[in-house]
Amino acid sequence: MRSDRLIAAIKSPKHLEMFLNTELQVAFLQTGNISVIKRYVDLLKEHQRFVFLHVEKIPGISYDREGLQFLAKFIRPHGIVTTKSSLVQLAKKEGLMTVQRLFLVDTDALENGIKSIHDVQPDALEIMPGLIPEMIEMIRKQTHVPIITGGLIQHEKHIEAALQSGAVSVSTSRPWLWRKWESINREEVHAHGAN
Repeated sequence: MRSDRLIAAIKSPKHLEMFLNTELQVAFLQTGNISVIKRYVDLLKEHQRFVFLHVEKIPGISYDREGLQFLAKFIRPHGIVTTKSSLVQLAKKEGLMTVQRLFLVDTDALENGIKSIHDVQPDALEIMPGLIPEMIEMIRKQTHVPIITGGLIQHEKHIEAALQSGAVSVSTSRPWLWRKWESINREEVHAHGAN
């Protein structure tokens, strides 16, 4: 279903409840700290949602082997989102799914990012910002890793352009876009059902 193609980037506790009132299935959790993060992850998993923690956005969790072991054994998200290749490797050893985030700031960042993707083989790559469809297609062809894109997504047409360029999903922290996307999907399902 197309609702699986939008990922909720949750940046505040109030957005947790908003997310749970949608049909979206995947969350990139970017809020909380070491004292509350397990409660957030457990809540989302109780509602059968897939939870990826953006490790660098959660205060109190160290970016080393012990930090990743703590996440895997006690917090137990489905996976992590990170900008750091070393964390991708550590998380994979702990059995966590991995999404590596790559910021397209210049040609050097692009070339180094593609090399890193080949070296560590994350489960998916999140390209930021999400408004560069031709880069999505080019990186997808060069890495053969599923592409998620996000950042600066302002309209549903940005989501459509990213998906049409080869992204498997688009992440956004805008709850109104989550609802709008669901509404569009319901209309499409209804229209196809009527045919």
